[in-house]
Amino acid sequence: MSAPAHSVPLPPGSSVGVFPHAQHLHLAFLTLPCTPCSCFIRTDQLDGETDWKLKVAVSCTQRLPALGDLFSISAYVYAQKPQLDIHSFEGTFTREDCDPPVHESLSIENTLWASTIVASGTVIGVVIYTGKETRSVMNTSNPKNKVGLLDLELNHLTKALFVALVALSVVMVTLQGFVGPWYRNLFRFLLLFSYIIPISLRVNLDMGKAAYGWMIMKDESIPGTVVRTSTIPEELGRLVYLLTDKTGTLTQNEMVFKRLHLGTVSYGADTMDEIQTHLRNPYSQVTQSSAPKVRKSVSIRVHEAVKAIALCHNVTPVYEPRAGVTGEAEYAEADQDFSDGNRTYQAASPDEVALVQWTESVGLTLVSRDLASMQLRTPGGQILTYCILQMFPFTSESKRMGVIVRDESTAEITFYMKGADVAMSSIVQYNDWLEEECGNMAREGLRTLVVAKRALTEEQYQDFESRYSQAKLSIHDRALKVAAVVESLEREMELLCLTGVEDQLQADVRPTLEMLRNAGIKIWMLTGDKLETATCIAKSSHLVSRTQDIHIFRPVTNRGEAHLELNAFRRKHDCALVISGDSLEVCLKYYEHELVELACQCPAVVCCRCSPTQKAHIVKLLQQHTGRRTCAIGDGGNDVSMIQAADCGIGIEGKEGRQASLAADFSITQFKHIGRLLMVHGRSSYKRSAALGQFVMHRGLIISTMQAVFSSVFYFASVPLYQGFLMVGYATLYTMFPVFSLVLDQDVKPEMAMLYPELYKDLTKGRSLSFKTFLVWVVISIYQGGILMYGALLLFESEFVHVVAISFTALILTELLMVALTVRTWHWLMAVAEVLSLGCYVASLAFLNEYFDVAFITTVTFVWKVSAITVVSCLPLYVLKYLKRKLSPPSYSKLTS
Repeated sequence: MSAPAHSVPLPPGSSVGVFPHAQHLHLAFLTLPCTPCSCFIRTDQLDGETDWKLKVAVSCTQRLPALGDLFSISAYVYAQKPQLDIHSFEGTFTREDCDPPVHESLSIENTLWASTIVASGTVIGVVIYTGKETRSVMNTSNPKNKVGLLDLELNHLTKALFVALVALSVVMVTLQGFVGPWYRNLFRFLLLFSYIIPISLRVNLDMGKAAYGWMIMKDESIPGTVVRTSTIPEELGRLVYLLTDKTGTLTQNEMVFKRLHLGTVSYGADTMDEIQTHLRNPYSQVTQSSAPKVRKSVSIRVHEAVKAIALCHNVTPVYEPRAGVTGEAEYAEADQDFSDGNRTYQAASPDEVALVQWTESVGLTLVSRDLASMQLRTPGGQILTYCILQMFPFTSESKRMGVIVRDESTAEITFYMKGADVAMSSIVQYNDWLEEECGNMAREGLRTLVVAKRALTEEQYQDFESRYSQAKLSIHDRALKVAAVVESLEREMELLCLTGVEDQLQADVRPTLEMLRNAGIKIWMLTGDKLETATCIAKSSHLVSRTQDIHIFRPVTNRGEAHLELNAFRRKHDCALVISGDSLEVCLKYYEHELVELACQCPAVVCCRCSPTQKAHIVKLLQQHTGRRTCAIGDGGNDVSMIQAADCGIGIEGKEGRQASLAADFSITQFKHIGRLLMVHGRSSYKRSAALGQFVMHRGLIISTMQAVFSSVFYFASVPLYQGFLMVGYATLYTMFPVFSLVLDQDVKPEMAMLYPELYKDLTKGRSLSFKTFLVWVVISIYQGGILMYGALLLFESEFVHVVAISFTALILTELLMVALTVRTWHWLMAVAEVLSLGCYVASLAFLNEYFDVAFITTVTFVWKVSAITVVSCLPLYVLKYLKRKLSPPSYSKLTS
């Protein structure tokens, strides 16, 4: 058994080693105890993206003769002050014991951040930020206590009841004429009428919430769902805005190669075997192409296209060490297993991995790669080696990436480039099919890449290299000069092919999003991913319908640009908005109200390159500006802030771990389960709690009305009508079970609620519980309380104890009948509760000698008097309910008839 590991405080400046699959602090990456001096990290808990990021070591530490020399050099790291942005870093590494001192710039590529994981290799680095200064901690927020809208509404009604209680007591004392110690009488009246404020309301609602949670977790249609809060299940029925993550929530983040188009011929998933047949032709025969003027055969074009896809990328094949190999030997080449089954591909983008995996599946395999060369294996087993002369990485501005390679066997130099169709259409030679086919693939939800090449002579390349090196050394406008030199090569390139890759959506995402939209819920997608990817998924998931325009908000950096762009957006109607995190930050700084107002009018909004803090900020903005209920759903650690800020947070257990599901109010296993969670459980929880809350208030008001009538008749005496056990039993044993059984009520079947999501739209107006419905219940309570009390006083003959017996029995029967009147769909437990409560009351009559005259309650006179009063108190309400259903039926009744 291994000894327990102890934690050690690490201040900034400490040097540490990090092993594979370990989480770490913020480090500046100094070196690796092996070559090449780069590694891959997983950042899914920081930015939500599951693709692996390439990190590069500081170059001057790589030239040390031995690893141990790293600890004997005199050097320091200058780092910028801690900030929120997870996509940038600026710093310098300075070595002082050289002459002259070596200064090297540090960027995001040289850092490994907290909450990320080293996926391969062992890293030696120096600690930059710790504790509260790490990006992950700065991007988290403190969770708030969530209170449901229904609870707030009931609080308002309870306050109104309190005012009524005080007013009624004052009226009673006034009618008494303020005789004697009137203030003592005032307090006695306050105590007598205290049933107006129902103490049992809170108990019943909390028990109801627990019951809803149990029903959700026991629902076999949404297995694995966990309710982590017992306070806000009704919120699921009041949502207007749903803010969702993309990666792992809407998509599986599994890219699959679907289409290869060569202009005259297109290959789909069912015709990939034809490409394999073309590639099996002897490679040498095909690659020695005939004169360029003669039209190339399909076989040659397939070869060139597949080779371009296999070479133009940033993918590295990785071979896991053999089992049981540890320590330094891990890095010995002899101990590596180079079999195909042991190879995995690592890249900054899952698209690129999908492309390289596809070339392997058709026969052209990437077997090794370092910073200077890569090797391909042909279907015949021949190894082709290419020297990497230049790499031009993908950027959001250029929307393309390129590579210049030299074939070691033929010394041919080729410039390969791939990118988005908008960037590539002006670079490639004239053709008549590219634009049309890109549109076709985009409509299928595929992510398209255009692949092109250009052959270079040695002289052309040498000329380019000298100009490129000179541009990279310039101090002013370096980026512009470098881009200009690269663009000099990007002319009249030969179009090779168009590829289509599908980012597989989660199961049933499209019908679920359509259901939510029909339910009146506006969906916003907040993602840390690139703009192009986010837009593509918004289309393929039908978050944005095919007929809708998309307004891509141009990058803005200052107030003037933001003003112009907002004006341009204001002129658009019924179009979806796509905006990046940086532009959003600028607009919120100067035009917060205008931006939120315009965005809320959009049918869908996509925010890309969002940091965790920005996601939470957007949620809070919607709450402040619209006053509507928001729901956030995500699956990664980067979604936790957003989930905790929303009125209702839903976490999905996915590839990115369980951080989101543990921090959420509700945890589900698949995105499609949100449909049933909202349409069925959210809707019924709200309607049930609204009915239950108002009924408990009615139960208190009716007995307070009877007390008021009783006191009025007997000269405003502050004497209780019912005493001792009768008052206790009224709120508990005699009526609790039937009233609480309202949590089993439903107006429509779950299948119907799923089929007609429009039913959900009504709930957002809050008509089930409002001052209007509350006043209706108040009128009912006053009517019934008056009838019960006056009826008993009119019909009693000899003794006062008969008044108590008649009125209390009629009161219990009225409550049971009112529960039956309120129920919309009977459940067998409701009937049991009604019968059980009535049985308990009848049985207890024998023991209540001090309250009732047992001889009187067994007479026919008692029975007919109670029956008459009960019929007068309840029959008009049954008639009114029947007429209302006939003349103005509720929307759900039209579906059930």
